[in-house]
Amino acid sequence: MKIALIGYGKMGHAIEEIALSRGHEIVCRIDKDNQDDFDSPQFKSADVAIEFTAPAVALGNYRRAFAANVPVVSGTTGWLEHLPEIKEACEQGQTFFYASNFSLGVNIFFAVNKYLAGIMNHFPQYEVSLEEIHHIHKLDHPSGTAITLAEDIISQIDSKQSWTEALPAPADAIPVVARREGEVPGTHSVTYDCPVDSIRITHEAKSRKGFALGAVVAAEFTAGKKGFLTMQDLFSFLK
Repeated sequence: MKIALIGYGKMGHAIEEIALSRGHEIVCRIDKDNQDDFDSPQFKSADVAIEFTAPAVALGNYRRAFAANVPVVSGTTGWLEHLPEIKEACEQGQTFFYASNFSLGVNIFFAVNKYLAGIMNHFPQYEVSLEEIHHIHKLDHPSGTAITLAEDIISQIDSKQSWTEALPAPADAIPVVARREGEVPGTHSVTYDCPVDSIRITHEAKSRKGFALGAVVAAEFTAGKKGFLTMQDLFSFLK
C-alpha cells in the first residue's frame, strides 16, 4: 500500500517506522515546509494519507487531500466544529477515517468506560470525574479522548448533561481536569467517588507506538473504501 504522511513530527516518524515494517511504501511526507507537495504526483498516487498535525491546519489538510482524491486517516483533534463539512464531502465521494485516539487499548477502554457508566447510573451516590495528562506540546484541551469518554458517560448516566473544565462543576456536569506535563504520551482516568469508597479505571499509554500502529491498521482498512469511517467500523470488520 502507498501511504502519504501529513505531519512528519514524532508521530509521523513513529507511523513511518510501523508502516515500513508492515510492508507499506511511504510515497510522500508533507510538513509545514513543503505544502506544495499536496499537488505532487507522489501525493496523488497514495492509496491513503495519514494525518497527525495541529487543530489550526487540519481542515485545510483534509481539503487539499480531498482535492487530490486521496482518502484521509486523521488523528488530529480540536477541529470537530467542522465535522459536518467533512461528512458532506464523504457523501460526495470522499473517504475519511477519524478517531479521537487510535490506540487499540484506548478503544477497549472506551468500551469498558461506557459499560461501567451504564452500571453506575443505578448508583447516584457516586460522583464521576475525569482527568487526563498529555505532553506539553498538545495544544487542545481537554483531549479528544477525554471528550469521547465524557460523552459516552453522559449517554449512560441520566443525571449528567454535559462536561466542563470550570471547577467547581455544576451538579449535572462532569468535571474534566486536563494537565500538560513533560512528554507524557497520554493518561486518562475516570473516577467514581462516594463517602465510602472510590472506583477508578485508567488507561496509560507507554509510548506513541500504540497510536501509530492503530493509525496504520486504520489506513489498511480504509484503502479502497468510501465514506466516513470510525474505529467502530474497524472493530466490526476485525470481529
